[in-house]
Order: sequence, then structure tokens, then C-alpha cells
Amino acid sequence: MRKAAVFSFAAAGLFGTFLAGGTAQQQPTPAFTPVRAIERPATPLPSEARSANVTRFSFIAYGDTRGQGDGQVIHPEHSRLVDGMIQKIKAASSTPSPIGFVLQSGDAVAQGQTAEQWNISFVPIINKLTRESGVPYFFAVGNHDVGVMPPGHPDRSLGLHNTLSAMANVIPPEGAPRRLNGYPTYAFGYGNLFAIAFDSNIASDPFQLAWVTSQLEHLDRSRYHHVVAFFHHPPFSSGPHGGDKVEPQSAAIRDLYMPLFRRHHVRMTVAGHDHLFDHWVEHYADAGTIYRMDDLVTGGGGAPIYAYKGEPDLQDYQTAGQTQDVRVEHLTRPGPKPEDNPHHFVIVHVDGDNLSVDVVGIAGSDFRPYDGRSHSALSDHTS
Repeated sequence: MRKAAVFSFAAAGLFGTFLAGGTAQQQPTPAFTPVRAIERPATPLPSEARSANVTRFSFIAYGDTRGQGDGQVIHPEHSRLVDGMIQKIKAASSTPSPIGFVLQSGDAVAQGQTAEQWNISFVPIINKLTRESGVPYFFAVGNHDVGVMPPGHPDRSLGLHNTLSAMANVIPPEGAPRRLNGYPTYAFGYGNLFAIAFDSNIASDPFQLAWVTSQLEHLDRSRYHHVVAFFHHPPFSSGPHGGDKVEPQSAAIRDLYMPLFRRHHVRMTVAGHDHLFDHWVEHYADAGTIYRMDDLVTGGGGAPIYAYKGEPDLQDYQTAGQTQDVRVEHLTRPGPKPEDNPHHFVIVHVDGDNLSVDVVGIAGSDFRPYDGRSHSALSDHTS
């Protein structure tokens, strides 16, 4: 019996193997669709040196923009939110606290391995944001973007390739001092604030943890009074991804990153994953001084809305931090029904050493999660 011949060939970056009754026949290969890069902002982020004296500004944070029509239509809810952001950015441009940049905490699209979802449903929206507002945009990867497999796994590689292709013009390039090569992990400084993005899908990865640690250890804290970490999986949540369960990624963040963040007095974390707004405050002591770290979950970027599920059991977490008298406060929680938790973004205001947060609901909603107040001043001394 004649053995079937097997031929492999590459075409436009795709590999295919074809058998035809023992005789190899060349077959048409589907065209490879590259992901288009987001356009550079009209006004790039200034260098760290040029912005050194800036102490009053704001930034926008949000996450979870994926939708059921990804790859078919421009995402409608995400588009409406970005329209609202552009309005806020333009209105603030002539004030003492202009909006300097936008942070997104992941899950851009439903399936990051599919180029059409980026090209059709996501990239045009961010292009509008960077083009019409002029402000820089920064992104931390979510599980729908790259998956939760370890580095080098083929199921992760395509999603990571597509994500980095989309973000090629808006995050630090490979080889930059503020970028971990081979990872979607990077940092930047603006004014008195230092922001660091890491891949929470691989929160246990030792190389990434070592890089984040090094960035914090060598940071000039006489300049950078505020450190903000943004990533996808929250350390605490009362939504469906939290409550009475702790996902492995969140467990790794609690075990590895939160003690690191306390050691270096990180001021705020911004995450998503649960499609709602949730606000936690971690109080702790270090060398006789009481510190505060605000943990925001802002996953209202357009994905299907979630609702409150229940309180997580934080007894073991607080016990592990008892030498620092760690105490976690649930400052404001999501509503019990999806309609209580509209799509939204947050504006964080920086004024010297003070921070405050405004939550902006999608057009037509009056979203006031802080007990009817429009904003929260992030201080233990301010109501």
C-alpha cells in the first residue's frame, strides 16, 4: 500500500497540511488577516522629564468593552461611552485639571484570537478616541484578549500577537526601559503619578513579578507620590467573579502583588473582569504610619452587565497581613440587579497628594454609586 504523502506549507503566515487520496495537492489557504494598529494620539504623552512638574490633572479608567456582535459591528455601548469620554476630555481641557490619558483594564473583544473582532468592533472606536480627544490611551490585557494559559502556549500566542499588534502605537515598544520584553507589561510616568500595567492572566509568572518589583524598587518616590497599577482580574470583587469564590488569578494577586503594593505604598489599583462598579479600600500600617490603597473595579465598558453576588471572605487575607494591621473596607458595592449597574467609566482627579473619583454613567443614566454623591474623595480624613 502506498503511504499517504503529507505536505506542509506556509502562506501569509498560516500553516496548513493537506491529504488527498495519498497524493498531495495544493489547496487554497485562507488569507491571513492582520490586526490594524490603533492610531497614535494627536498629542502623545510627554516624556517623564517634561511632565515632572505636573501635579494637577485627571485620567479616565474603564474596562470590559467586549460584546456579542464583535467582528460584525462597531460595538454600540462602547461607542457611546467613548463619545461621553470625548465630551469630558474636551470640557476639561481648559480647566486646571485636564484629562491627561485613558486607561483600559482589558477584555477589548470577545475572542482576541479573531482579527476581525479587533478590526471591526474595537480599533475604530479607540481611533476615534485618540483622534478626537488627542489624549494617549493605555491598555492592560484581559482573559478574553489572550486567554489564561502560560507564556509560550499556542492558545495564548495568537491572542497576544493580535493584542500587541493593536497596541503597537500606544504602549512602550519592545526594548524600552519601561517595557518587559515579550510581555504586555509596561509602565509610564506622568506628573507626580506612575502607572504600571501587568498581565493578570499570568499573575503567578515569576519573570513578570520580578520586573514589576524592580520598577517599584527603583522608582523616585520624591517625584512619584501616586502609583497606580492597572490589570484585569481584581483582588476583591462582590460580582460573579468574586463573592464566595476566589479565581486563581485573583488569589495570585492577593498573595504576590498586594503585599508588594503595600511595601511600596501603591495608591490605587484599577481592574475589571466583573462588569460593574465596585470600590474597596485597604488600610494598613507601615513603620508607624497608616496608609490607604483604593481598589477600583470598573468593568462597565460595554460588556453584558453583571450584578452584586455577595461578599468575599477576607478573613484569611487580613490575617496574613496582621503584622501591618491590614483592614479591607467595602466602600461602595454594586446593585442587586443588572439595571442598577449601567455601563460607565471613572475619572480620577489628581490634585497634589489628593485623589478623588467621579463615576460617569452611559448617556441617559444617573449613576451615583457613592450613596447619592457624585464623587468620592479618596482620603481617610474627607467624607
